[in-house]
Amino acid sequence: MSIDLSQFHQVFFEESFEGLDAMETALMELDPSAVDSETINTIFRAAHSIKGGSATFGFSIVADFTHVLETLLDEIRAGNRGISQDDVDLFLQSVDCLRDLLSALQGDEEPDAVQSESLKAAFEAILRGETPVAADSAAESVAAEETEQDDNVAEPTVAGWRIHFVPGSDVLRTGNEPLRMLRELEDLGEIEVEAIIDQMPGFAQIDPESSYLGWNILYRGSASESDIQEVFEWVADESLITIEALGADGAAHSGVSSAAGAVWQIAFKPSVDILRTGNEPLRIFRELEDYADFQAQADVSAVPGWSELDGESCHLSWTLQLGSAAGRAQIDEAFEWVADDSDIEIQEPGAASSSESEPQTDAAQPVTNDIPEVQASAAAAQADVVVEAPQEPVVQPVQVDTDAAPELPAAAPAKVAAKPAKKAASSESSSIRVGIDKIDSLINMVGELVITQSMLGQLGTDFDMSSLPKLLEGLGQLEQNTRELQESVMRIRMLPISFAFSRFPRMVRDLSRRLGKDIDLVLLGEQTELDKTVMEKIGDPLVHLVRNSVDHGIEMPEERRATGKDEMGQITLNAYHQGGNVVIEITDDGKGLNREKLLGKAIENGLVAEKDAPHMSDEQVHDLIFQPGFSTAKEVSDVSGRGVGMDVVRRNIQELNGSVEISSKEGEGSRITIRLPLTLAILDGQLVRVGAHTYIFPLVSIVESLQNQEGMLSQVAGGCDVFKLRDEYVPVISLFEIFGIEPESRSIDESLLVVVECDGDKVAIVVDELEAQQQVVIKSLEQNYRRVEGISGATILGDGTVALILDIPGLVKLAGVSHQLKSKVMSLAGSHQTMQASL
Repeated sequence: MSIDLSQFHQVFFEESFEGLDAMETALMELDPSAVDSETINTIFRAAHSIKGGSATFGFSIVADFTHVLETLLDEIRAGNRGISQDDVDLFLQSVDCLRDLLSALQGDEEPDAVQSESLKAAFEAILRGETPVAADSAAESVAAEETEQDDNVAEPTVAGWRIHFVPGSDVLRTGNEPLRMLRELEDLGEIEVEAIIDQMPGFAQIDPESSYLGWNILYRGSASESDIQEVFEWVADESLITIEALGADGAAHSGVSSAAGAVWQIAFKPSVDILRTGNEPLRIFRELEDYADFQAQADVSAVPGWSELDGESCHLSWTLQLGSAAGRAQIDEAFEWVADDSDIEIQEPGAASSSESEPQTDAAQPVTNDIPEVQASAAAAQADVVVEAPQEPVVQPVQVDTDAAPELPAAAPAKVAAKPAKKAASSESSSIRVGIDKIDSLINMVGELVITQSMLGQLGTDFDMSSLPKLLEGLGQLEQNTRELQESVMRIRMLPISFAFSRFPRMVRDLSRRLGKDIDLVLLGEQTELDKTVMEKIGDPLVHLVRNSVDHGIEMPEERRATGKDEMGQITLNAYHQGGNVVIEITDDGKGLNREKLLGKAIENGLVAEKDAPHMSDEQVHDLIFQPGFSTAKEVSDVSGRGVGMDVVRRNIQELNGSVEISSKEGEGSRITIRLPLTLAILDGQLVRVGAHTYIFPLVSIVESLQNQEGMLSQVAGGCDVFKLRDEYVPVISLFEIFGIEPESRSIDESLLVVVECDGDKVAIVVDELEAQQQVVIKSLEQNYRRVEGISGATILGDGTVALILDIPGLVKLAGVSHQLKSKVMSLAGSHQTMQASL
């Protein structure tokens, strides 16, 4: 009887990734001058387990690599060989390499063997007693050998590259800046850029943090294909990038020869219901790619507008080119399952193709040559296709080079030279390890609940008024059991924050060495527990904050020495519980924030009026770094300084119902404090009533609530009411106007104001009545209905009615409290303070 081993793959991958984490941690702790045998044993055991598992499941590329690694570790463990810092660096590279190999195998992709072969060669050289070739050099050697062993077809002389670059809409939110990449390309040679603006929405619909542009770039210079790929390295997985070589004649050379008779020409128009039948066009493309050189162009002319798009229907058709090495029988076999429901035209190599002489339409978009693993859904099948009704793209030329450059040649089938798009890997783990004590506690609570239920059931069979005290006692016991059961279940989802902190020792080590700094990372409170979902979502913001501390906070050793500080800087990550929250602090002993520098940049960017600057507190000045696009970095690097990031950090934390604040003292350092709820499943909320409707404010967002008093309300030009709250003016928003409902009273004097905090500013929201404060269980509105601006979720109250949970930033956006209005309010407040000072 055969056993399907694939059912164990997920467990193997999870355990292997845990083993790699253990290896990395042990290597970071390893001191080559005083090798600890237990540390070496930990590294060896992890490598041995990965080798054994990969061999069992047939992952030979991993097994062969770890075999050499294990042999070297065994000699070190036996004391037959010493270990140097260079060896540690190689071992750390091997950890990264194994992660990449395992991630590719987990995503059903072909692993890239270049790095593993180069590292394997380096380890084998060490075993032979030779000086290992640097891994990067070895990788280049392997790549060169593979290039030489490729087909002997003469490549055209490369005079430059034509690049089609459409970044993902969230590219700015991830801290990447497309214009930085264009500047890097310009440093490599001459470029001409055309901006594709056909996806720009109307002005009212523009989200300033979303990217709607794409670019056609003509590059002339000596840069290699790998140099071009490196420019787009950080965004390759989330962007549509095609790169094709330009010959000396200025013509583009694609991956499949278009000479007459050289390729199969296939026109493929699948049925609109192909996805519903369980067939996947991209699976067919992957199969064809196995037979010969392959490329595809997608025709999007039949794609409807976004509002009419059906996620389970296929609206695309393709024009395919397949190398002549493929046979007709192989092509027929690839289309066998869809032939009856599709229009397929196949022209054999040698047959004249009228389509070759016709210019390509703008509707055709290049499809990546390396077909990623995708789910059977139209959304996945059309992931790299512009989803709009067919229209002529509007192209806005942007001259980056002042010299005259040749016009872009006509569109040609593009060779995808960027990194193959990887299957979108979720950072969220599908399983969780739970301590047996938590399971025992849960079982005990269930037992108590069963006893209570039995007692209440017995009372119900023969109930009279004399049994009322016992009934009330039973109901009280049921309430207590339910609360304890809820707490036990929530504890199961709690993980020590060390899972989030574990990535930082390696990151700080690599960054500090790269920047030439000496930095000591101190981790405190690693056993502080946090909900699994919160921990997974806080990872990226923490990475950005730590990178900022390394790059901007800690000074260079000579600068620290000149100011009387220890040459080694220190960054501390500390986590602890405070009330019902978890507090995470990122502290550095660097140069701190310069008030004058921040204000100067803010005035330059129009964020602060020059006359208001002297009246701003240090807290307000420091808070400016969370403004979109704000950066005081003199140089833009791939570490930081792009002006995109801190605003995203704050927004991501606020989406977790958390808050972030910064305190700093120039010359002494900075501290960033993040407060997060223990869990996202339960929210401490304030119930409010507007007319007949009940809404819930997250309690963490509320600053105070109060009633309007005579003379406290003013109106700014533009129609917005502002409320004078002590020494500041707060914009006023009416919920009944936003949601179009009838309130109890339209007079603010008869209503209540709930003052909430949003992006560091205060906003007063008008409600009819404050009700109870209570914990509510959050239900996703997006999963059960659809996304609604201004609403973050819903809950069911004790009386069975549904109450909506308000999203404060979304409400402010709906109300149209613009930046210009905030500037007017700040200006009004500044004038008021100036007037008070003069009196």
